[in-house]
Amino acid sequence: MQYISFFHDISLQDGDQFGGKNASIGEMIQRLQEQNVRVPHGFATTAAAYWHHLDSNNLREPIQNELDAISADDSLQALRKAGEKIRLLIAQAPMPDDLADEICSAYKELSQWYDQDTCDVAVRSSATAEDLPTASFAGQQDTFLNVSGCDELIDRCKKSMASLA
Repeated sequence: MQYISFFHDISLQDGDQFGGKNASIGEMIQRLQEQNVRVPHGFATTAAAYWHHLDSNNLREPIQNELDAISADDSLQALRKAGEKIRLLIAQAPMPDDLADEICSAYKELSQWYDQDTCDVAVRSSATAEDLPTASFAGQQDTFLNVSGCDELIDRCKKSMASLA
């Protein structure tokens, strides 16, 4: 898969691709499994998946236009309004088919791992600049719990991506 990796294949060296949170989970799975410490299985999308979603929908220019329209004199309300527009652009754009297929394929494999037709998952960001050694921005992006089924998963993935704006 081009845009997805399972946690057991991710390590701390992959933080630039998957974010610090996902890299840490992968590292925990790899190191603690042999000590019989159970860490839930899952998968992560790459930072490239985010850019693929934006580029497949030609969103970079409209997002930049929104950002360029903000001036130093603008009120906090104007900044919020621009942020809302950007988030809507990202969340309402269709997920590229190849990325959606990878997400659904990984989700089906994860559900099989847990011997379920559709397992409940959490969708949360692990932005590459979210958890750094010198700064933390944890909790600033949206988290979605009890997500079940491919359609809901794709929708929540887009909303999670949008919450980065």
